[in-house]
Amino acid sequence: MSTATPAQTVSAADVRAAGELLGDVVRLTPVEPNRALSERIGGAVFLKCENLQRAGSFKIRGAYTRLARLDPDERACGVVAASAGNHAQGVALAAQLLGIRSRVYMPFGAPLPKIQATHGYGAEVEFAGQTVDESLEVARDWAQRSGAVFIHPFDHPDVVAGQGTVGLEILRQCPDVRTILVGTGGGGLLAGIAAAVRPVRPQVSVIGVQADGAAAWPASLAAGRPVALASMTTMADGIAVGRPGEVTFGIVQEFADGVVTVSEELISRALLLMLERAKLVVEPAGVVSVAALLDPDLAAGFAPPVVAVLSGGNIDPLLMLRVIQHGMAAAGRYLALRLRVPDRPGSLAALLAVLATTRANVLEVEHVRTSPKLSVAEVELALRLETQGRDHCAQVLSVLREAGYPFVTG
Repeated sequence: MSTATPAQTVSAADVRAAGELLGDVVRLTPVEPNRALSERIGGAVFLKCENLQRAGSFKIRGAYTRLARLDPDERACGVVAASAGNHAQGVALAAQLLGIRSRVYMPFGAPLPKIQATHGYGAEVEFAGQTVDESLEVARDWAQRSGAVFIHPFDHPDVVAGQGTVGLEILRQCPDVRTILVGTGGGGLLAGIAAAVRPVRPQVSVIGVQADGAAAWPASLAAGRPVALASMTTMADGIAVGRPGEVTFGIVQEFADGVVTVSEELISRALLLMLERAKLVVEPAGVVSVAALLDPDLAAGFAPPVVAVLSGGNIDPLLMLRVIQHGMAAAGRYLALRLRVPDRPGSLAALLAVLATTRANVLEVEHVRTSPKLSVAEVELALRLETQGRDHCAQVLSVLREAGYPFVTG
């Protein structure tokens, strides 16, 4: 049973009404087939590319729906929101389109591109707290003191209805869909899609996906009520929400088919896969749906055709660089090892000649001569190599072993 009161529920009709309201405001984002993922799970996989939406994520849908329904007095007071970035941009853009003043509180450490974009849409940006939950408290306090209307990032029926228009589009673009995977933080997108899809297509499974290090939903669903996390650690800042919403919890509990979790390794691998194979820039929070497809145990439970929602593409380039490196390491594309060679001219060249036969690319070489573990006649080399995957790593190590080079990996 849903814990939401009747006033808090969102129906499929509510989502359709939001779709009419959004009209030309949002872009009909594409649903693209993905062969690599389809081959992996043995069935059709499609990507709903909300990373290509206005302001870089689905958030404009809910923000505009909420702001457009404010009365003239509320509009005159302005709006305030709190967000790690995507909701901030959605509120700022919606406010700009509707001629409403906006202030946004962001946690310290929010990605610079999201901060700059929020400024660019005309919002006043303030920083508060280390997490979205802490920023939310400050934003609520400002709303009480200033009279501004607080725009919650997920826990309001209008916001949920707006986000649910993603589900309506999926049904039109992929009418045979059997499973929809949705990255989930507070639950606005998951609740909206579930409310839009399940009443009219009950055979479709709608499943939320969270990062292992910020997974409030599984415990909350098991307890039958929203349960707060004591702490969170994940690269997926956009879904790092410590407690499900009251409105979203009831809808997800009633209409969704549960929430699964994925590791940081799978998230980084999924982001790399989207870059390399789909040519799509997706932020970590936006790619967790794909990460679930990379887990064989999870993927076995998803009936195809599967639509994975790429919920956002606003990623800091520096974070992207780190995540790409992490993803390559997780996929076996880097090999780190240490070995000892005689301390005489030509030893390094001889080793590199052996490595050249394996077609591994040498990224870094470090000489160590002063360790007490070394004899005066030898030198230790620390190498980092770029490889073509785990099989290639094994081949490189086999060649080194056969050439008489004892090594230690890692």
